[in-house]
Amino acid sequence: MDGRVKKAVLEKIHESISEKDEVLAITRELSESFQNPDDIAFGIVLGRVYNSFHYQTRRLLRRSPTEDEFKEFLILLREEGDEIRKSIFSQ
Repeated sequence: MDGRVKKAVLEKIHESISEKDEVLAITRELSESFQNPDDIAFGIVLGRVYNSFHYQTRRLLRRSPTEDEFKEFLILLREEGDEIRKSIFSQ
């Protein structure tokens, strides 16, 4: 993955975590619709990060991500996933 894209994705992770109040407000609003409301919050953050990955790749590299770049993105999510969950739900 291009270093600029990786940097942007990591920034989006940290931005999403810092805006956890918005994410948790959405989670509370939708909690009756899901068995595990925590999954809603995690999914929102992952969606924001996934969108950033695609947007930044297109913006910076002027193309869609390659299969290898997407695989690197998945590895990055796996590496950051526990920290994202912990940060969302920490008080």
